[in-house]
Amino acid sequence: MSRLLRATVLTILVASCGGGGNYSAPRNLDDACGILKQRPTFLKAMRKSEKRWGVPVHVQMATIYQESKFIGNARTPFKYVLGVIPMGRQSSAYGYSQALDATWKEYKNGPGRAGAKRDDIGDATDFMGWYMAQSNERLGIAKTDARNQYLAYHDGRTGYARGTYKSKPWLVRIAGEIDQRSDTYRSQLQACGKS
Repeated sequence: MSRLLRATVLTILVASCGGGGNYSAPRNLDDACGILKQRPTFLKAMRKSEKRWGVPVHVQMATIYQESKFIGNARTPFKYVLGVIPMGRQSSAYGYSQALDATWKEYKNGPGRAGAKRDDIGDATDFMGWYMAQSNERLGIAKTDARNQYLAYHDGRTGYARGTYKSKPWLVRIAGEIDQRSDTYRSQLQACGKS
């Protein structure tokens, strides 16, 4: 076997074994302490975002739960024509925070770093903190208000200001569930000393 062929085979093997990160969901998504025990880098990233932007860890966690179930490479489902022909994804949302391409670009051109990645928990939580801090500044939504922060996160700040969520009962229901999950996570984090 030639050196070039051996090097190529070895490169392919290494790439297939060690590529990417651990994108699987933590085991028990209903246990904030268990999530952070299993993935300690999550807590470090969320605390850093909380310190920079003022958005509490439990609000970040509840939003990430809804957006990606803590799966770093989460994407929206495909759209299909005639039920079988894939025609692209429902949106450009990607990563832990499900940030859209345009909003992610705005973040990277603003307070984010040029090499920021949506599938990196540190970058995703910093993005989320930035976005929610902007919603606080522009719309007056408290950084601790998981329900309304999520409505502005989902529909965009302009949509939220127009009240577009009011015609989406499913979204209002989900925002209520996020608010409850945020409260649950907050209590759990206090109980295990991670708040």
